[in-house]
Amino acid sequence: MQTILDSTLIVALAEMGDKTQLLSLMLVLRYKKPWAIMSGIFVATVLNHLLATWAGTMVAGFIPQTYLQLGLAVLFIVFGLWILKPDKSDDLRTDEKSHSAFMASVVAFFIAEMGDKTQLVTVALAARYQSVWLVSLGSTAGMMLANSLSVFGGEKLIKVIPMNYVRYGACVVFVLFGIAMLPVW
Repeated sequence: MQTILDSTLIVALAEMGDKTQLLSLMLVLRYKKPWAIMSGIFVATVLNHLLATWAGTMVAGFIPQTYLQLGLAVLFIVFGLWILKPDKSDDLRTDEKSHSAFMASVVAFFIAEMGDKTQLVTVALAARYQSVWLVSLGSTAGMMLANSLSVFGGEKLIKVIPMNYVRYGACVVFVLFGIAMLPVW
């Protein structure tokens, strides 16, 4: 259960202010079909995060535990600092209107998540917990949680909570998680 909870929390925090969260807001503004967009996000996330967790568990099998733990601790601290740098939405594009909101969401999200910090965090979580299914379940839940905020209330939320506050809070959680993972020699 801890694996699922940690994966959900960390991925949800990593997604705050991320380009895919901005993409979900753009998709809902364009297509006005939130449930179709959330379904597309779900399909793309499941596919992407299963791939990421598989890669993470494979990497973990080749690296000694102490070095893996140290590397993952450093990665989480770096991810925490990376969150402080806002993503730009200038390079985000969706398919033409002739495509359904669902297909546009699947394609756009799958591509946008490739090499994204939430995908890399998912790889790191899989290496840490050695569970493709539990980490995939938690990371998918985290993505759905964070993106549902954009899809169903993004415009209202941005007016209430400044994105900088969200980024600073997420940064602190990542850095603390990284410090807690440091190996005791």
